[in-house]
Amino acid sequence: MRKLTTQEMNRLNLTDYHNVKKLPAIVVLDNVRSLSNVGAFFRTADAFRIEAIYLCGITACPPHREIHKTALGADESVDWKYFETTAQACEHLKSMNYRIFAIEQVEDSIKLDDFEVPEKSAYIFGNEVDGVDDDVLPYCEQAVEIPQEGTKHSLNVSVTGGIIMYHIFKNLRNKK
Repeated sequence: MRKLTTQEMNRLNLTDYHNVKKLPAIVVLDNVRSLSNVGAFFRTADAFRIEAIYLCGITACPPHREIHKTALGADESVDWKYFETTAQACEHLKSMNYRIFAIEQVEDSIKLDDFEVPEKSAYIFGNEVDGVDDDVLPYCEQAVEIPQEGTKHSLNVSVTGGIIMYHIFKNLRNKK
């Protein structure tokens, strides 16, 4: 076994990344306060060619040193927009015919294993303490929940983001 070199990984340069087709999925960060979490979302979105990230409320925006440190430059490759409120982001998404899903533990949520990823969809990830804002839930078609069987029933929001974005990637990459 041998580690691959950077050249063997066939990484795209920034120009090629901007020109390559992205998956029709948008990540929405609803008042995510940790700059490290925001940076991790950018890095993961880059890895799975997510269309864009919408930053809402208190969520910090690039350019920012702490975001850049975790994103490792993905804050320059992934498209993003800022909205003063997550509701405004949802209104914008609805106007563009995106289907919106909360990533949250709520009544009647669907387990990730059973969730079929639709094209042109958006996923709302909530604040590290309070989750997705209650005022935003009515915009969502459904909530998706990651099954957990340990003593803790919560994951770090950026870890959750990685799991969800991989699920999106796995389900949509061959439909491009």
